[in-house]
Amino acid sequence: MKPKQPVTESDDLFKTRLDQVINMHHELVILAKRIDWSHIENELTPFYSHTGRAAIPSRLMVGLHLLKATYALSDEAVCERWVESPYFQYFCGETYFQHRFPIERSSMTHWRHRVGEDFCATLIKESLRIAHESKALHTKHLKRIVVDSTVQPKAVCFPTDVRLHYKALKALVALAKTHNLPLRQSYLRVVKRAVMMSGRYRHAKQMKRARRQEKFVRVRLGRVIRDVVRQLATHEEVRPLFAETLRKAGIAFRQQRNSKVKLYSWHEPEVECIGKGKADKPYEFGCKVSITTHVNKAPGGHFILHAAALHGRPYDGHTLKPVVEEGTEWTGVTPERIYVDRGYRGHDYPKTQKVFRSGQKRGVYGTIKKELRRRTIVEPVIGHLKSDGHLGRNYLKGELGDKQNALFAAAGHNIRLLLKWFKRLCRALDLWRANRFLGELIRSKSAKPLIELLVKIRHSNELQSHNGYFA
Repeated sequence: MKPKQPVTESDDLFKTRLDQVINMHHELVILAKRIDWSHIENELTPFYSHTGRAAIPSRLMVGLHLLKATYALSDEAVCERWVESPYFQYFCGETYFQHRFPIERSSMTHWRHRVGEDFCATLIKESLRIAHESKALHTKHLKRIVVDSTVQPKAVCFPTDVRLHYKALKALVALAKTHNLPLRQSYLRVVKRAVMMSGRYRHAKQMKRARRQEKFVRVRLGRVIRDVVRQLATHEEVRPLFAETLRKAGIAFRQQRNSKVKLYSWHEPEVECIGKGKADKPYEFGCKVSITTHVNKAPGGHFILHAAALHGRPYDGHTLKPVVEEGTEWTGVTPERIYVDRGYRGHDYPKTQKVFRSGQKRGVYGTIKKELRRRTIVEPVIGHLKSDGHLGRNYLKGELGDKQNALFAAAGHNIRLLLKWFKRLCRALDLWRANRFLGELIRSKSAKPLIELLVKIRHSNELQSHNGYFA
């Protein structure tokens, strides 16, 4: 059921309103006033039923996820800071300071699964709308864009065959024990020791002994797989419950270096190995993410215009057309020039005359040549997404988690830029007010003794180190 509309409470004698305690010129307060919460709630309407218990307020859930993405916090950390920070509570729609967190932390996970991927894109659109209205981003900046791809690593261990074999064996034995399937032998004790000895032998560079232990583990996994298949022949009722586990165990057991289908992580089977060719990280395990930003710097910085997680290890050139078309739909502005790197050679964008590639000589002159040199501005943007946001390591589960994490990271980056922009505006406004007050004070005849006193203090030898304070 849809969340109930907040009731306007009268002033409580024993409670103090948050707007009477906090600084109403704080950047989070300004951002909370700029966000169109009613539009966001309307976008969430299809996800609620017409009957049942009233849902958690939409502003609370959206605010928690925006704060999480902005400050790179986990679900647990953002819940803890919400209880401590009155600014977090005001941003999430609270009127009075709350001493207890109003929901369970797992509600954030259930909410993400419910809203899916499309609503996360709404948050990026809202951040771009706020940036445009606050003059931090202009329409002209949306006409010349940069598109690049990076890797979003998953929170998985570095894959090794022996570890995957051990996990597959443990999962099969545990599932057989749960459904009372009698196995000839579980091999858990001897396989655990073999995995430990394999790591020790490899550390000592004794590769023959290590491979012997790894073969021992693989053979035992094959025995357990065949034993489970034989038992399922007489237990047809539990066969569907073993299908996924047997599938992953079979892939781990049969995979070789040149196998087309590989398993890199037991709990995240969708993880892909992406070769970057870099000296520090030749391979990364996760999925590709496409990032779009503008070439020329806007007053508020470089905002992210589009972000999308791409599964299946697609060629960069084959992703340009859908990425640009979806980005155009988000912003409502068709780009006049698109700058890409050499990885987009042979792209599928229909208007080839609008796409300029690094190293390209033909048709590159004047302003285009200068903007092509600025194509690398997307690299520090990606760096901020990974260091200041959650793009550097994804902890959300499944392909949906990959897509949502990329979109939340992009929305958090835009909100960080907006917070800095509002902070600069507040400082400029305070400086203007101070200068105006001093100007009126100087023009006033009654303030002459006060001005003489300030001049004496400024030129005093005792307070010479504090001259900058009166500047």
